[in-house]
Amino acid sequence: MLSGNYYCVIVITERYAMSRTAQWQGAPPAPPAGSASTFSALWDRARERHSTRPFLIFQNEDDAVSSWTYGEFDRAVDAVIVRLREAGVGAGDGIHLCLRNCPAFVAIWLAAARLGAWIVPVDPTAAGREIRQQLARTGARLGVYGRSRGAVYRSGTEAFDGPLWELEESARDIDGWLTGDTVAGSKTAPGERDRLAIMFTSGTTSQPKGVVLTQRNYHCVAVTMAEAARLRPEHRWFVTLPLFHGNAQYYCFASAIAVGASVALTAGFSASRWVSDAIAVEATHASLFAAPMRMILARTPAQQRPARLEHVWFAQNLGAEHHRQFAELAGVTPRQLYGMTETVPVVTYDRSAEPVHDLIGHPVPGRIARLVRGASLEPVPTGETGMIAVAGRRGDDLFAEYLDDPEATARTLVQDDEGVDWLLTGDLAVDDGARGWRFVGRNDDVIKVAGENVSLTEVEAALAQAPGVLEAAVVAQDDPIRDRVPVAYVVPRDEASPPDLAALEVWATQHLAKAARPREWHVIAELPRTSVGKVRRFKLDTPTNGEH
Repeated sequence: MLSGNYYCVIVITERYAMSRTAQWQGAPPAPPAGSASTFSALWDRARERHSTRPFLIFQNEDDAVSSWTYGEFDRAVDAVIVRLREAGVGAGDGIHLCLRNCPAFVAIWLAAARLGAWIVPVDPTAAGREIRQQLARTGARLGVYGRSRGAVYRSGTEAFDGPLWELEESARDIDGWLTGDTVAGSKTAPGERDRLAIMFTSGTTSQPKGVVLTQRNYHCVAVTMAEAARLRPEHRWFVTLPLFHGNAQYYCFASAIAVGASVALTAGFSASRWVSDAIAVEATHASLFAAPMRMILARTPAQQRPARLEHVWFAQNLGAEHHRQFAELAGVTPRQLYGMTETVPVVTYDRSAEPVHDLIGHPVPGRIARLVRGASLEPVPTGETGMIAVAGRRGDDLFAEYLDDPEATARTLVQDDEGVDWLLTGDLAVDDGARGWRFVGRNDDVIKVAGENVSLTEVEAALAQAPGVLEAAVVAQDDPIRDRVPVAYVVPRDEASPPDLAALEVWATQHLAKAARPREWHVIAELPRTSVGKVRRFKLDTPTNGEH
């Protein structure tokens, strides 16, 4: 999901409550004695133990559905390894992966893991300039892209002298590979600390950082998240989020591989069909951001029967009413967790008997986390806002480093007096005591209004529940009397009938504290977002359309 500039609040939904001392059921078996804790070894064990079980169900844009068992997909992975070697890619080499959701993405990822190579998964809608920078920064050996966006991709490869693969991004890619040589010959044995991915952050306020992840990182997140979800082989993920993002890789595919579960993957996201598609593919688990969840609530037909999911994870804030409404639509109540790309596994989750919308819970068993006053690592008192800091091991349960940026790495990963690494997330939370932690927002998401702290993130979640509003973003504006004040940008639920601004002001008076009420309102057609759903607030400094 994604660095100091990115946060990810995950929500897990369950039909059953988990006590803080619950014993995990369906946890992945421990690796055999002497085996490596690598993602490559994890895939090999899954293929050996679950060869005939379903692994991947893919729904293309034309609604055509293809499926593969673990054994069948493993043969595709071996076929990709043959072609990677023919392209000159070996252990320690990078693959620039600019693909939308498709089976080829997964096959190349797993082939790289087995070969000892690494991937650079990037936004398939990236511009040529971004592609050029990514290839130069990473030194990737191979570029892979979709045919439908071939011209844009090739425009960023003028200075790239490596081979290029153009793919259909459909089941035909897998079929084509399987018609050729699928005998990979001798396999490598990657080390736990070997690089497996460079995942770029969203870059909303600075140049994107390259988060370096190891084989051990992916093994760790797979096992941890499978336990957190109580995942079993009969479970099935429904993945509609982009695969180049950590959420789909970490929490869905990796955890499924850890226990031999399956994944239903769609080429794209459809809000109106999300519930019906989840039912059709017999999904038990899903992963979403708050923004597409609000779209699902707004676009799902009124007559749609609810799904009966067992888990739904989501990122970013959701208001109480939307939390309740989505629970009814999904058939299960959302349960919130917190994590980010650099933390690898999640840090906290709400383990209360009745999950609530505004808690990220307590630290995951085995993780050490504190709310602190910045780099001093001084804990803040209960009830006071502090930065989330997470202790761990680089390249294991924390990311390894930022690509070619030792200064950013040193600012983000600091050591205490005992030499323990602490990740300073840049995210703020409040400890509500026995109830757990409540997420507040990024460092720059909290402003002072006449001396009172106001979380822009919390105001946005509230405004998204106002009558006629689909979603909202709130920015800070300087004020000569109150220091700074919130200004709201709202997207109408119905473009033909936008919300009345006077009515919104009345609603805010009834539902928000005085300091949190927007001093200006703007109605706009859509919010400027990154490809993974994060709002680019800096693009909302002036209204582009709508009213004041």
